Amino acid sequence: MAQTTITRAYDNYTDATSAVTALEQAGIPHSDISLVGRDGKAETGQTGTANTAAPAEAEAGAGTGASIGTIIGGGAGLLAGIGSLAIPGVGPVVAAGWLIATLTGAGVGAAVGGGTGGLVGMLTGAGVSHDDAHLYAETVRRGGNVVSVRVDETQVAMVESVLDQHTAIDPMARRAEYQGTGWSRHDETGAPYSPTTTSSGLPPRADVP
Repeated sequence: MAQTTITRAYDNYTDATSAVTALEQAGIPHSDISLVGRDGKAETGQTGTANTAAPAEAEAGAGTGASIGTIIGGGAGLLAGIGSLAIPGVGPVVAAGWLIATLTGAGVGAAVGGGTGGLVGMLTGAGVSHDDAHLYAETVRRGGNVVSVRVDETQVAMVESVLDQHTAIDPMARRAEYQGTGWSRHDETGAPYSPTTTSSGLPPRADVP
């Protein structure tokens, strides 16, 4: 049966991880779920669930390609395998799942040295539209989080319902908000996210951790 990719973005990392947990409780294997985002600690190289790359390593990876810190294999669910990743044009994030394997060239559950590529290419390669991929990449750059799920066509309605119950952003409204500041597309050659400024030169959203 044909599979499709469903993606949602969240301003709050807790909402994103709650969506992941709810998907697993609904019977979606964690091997079919991916999370890329910020838990408020990515810049320090620390998360609550994994041993991650040092800040200097993450910053270096952000400029040259993708590098990932030690990932915890095994355990229960996707969040047990989350690690620290640096993505060009985005900066340090926490990430786990099948999409990350396509970016780094290695499977989740092992420590890998690095790879090349960016978030837009990763998302479009998974079937996300070009326009939406740029929006989601920019959302992560500005401190947001993205959850992607690959499912059979028979599961689409259920998965969309679960994802939308956890305060997913409205893509049309967010795109209009970004465009109102002069944004048109995500720049993977631009400077990584900083806590004090966004790609538009404006302060980050107040509701982003």
